Amino acid sequence: FVTILRDDRQDLGDGAFSYVFEAANGIGESRVGYPGSKGQVNMQGSYRFSLDDGTFAEVRFVADEFGFRAESPLLPTPHPIPAHAVEQIRVAEEQRRRGIQF
Repeated sequence: FVTILRDDRQDLGDGAFSYVFEAANGIGESRVGYPGSKGQVNMQGSYRFSLDDGTFAEVRFVADEFGFRAESPLLPTPHPIPAHAVEQIRVAEEQRRRGIQF
């Protein structure tokens, strides 16, 4: 069994809410929500969990009109785009601006 240290919830009824949860083993989550521009509920917050080595990982996130975005040192990051690909993208954008289509 794990003791729950905190479980606070507030619902304002219009899509706005807040939530905080903490357990004695260090696991936790917090988030706030608010009405979005397209009828959805936007959220931002974080969650925390233990790793096998006894340390804790934390993930911060935003979910809104632009999708779900998470940040954490544990998440993989894409490799940088090679210089030749960056140049190809630039050329394609310039061609689009000039009305060139393939």
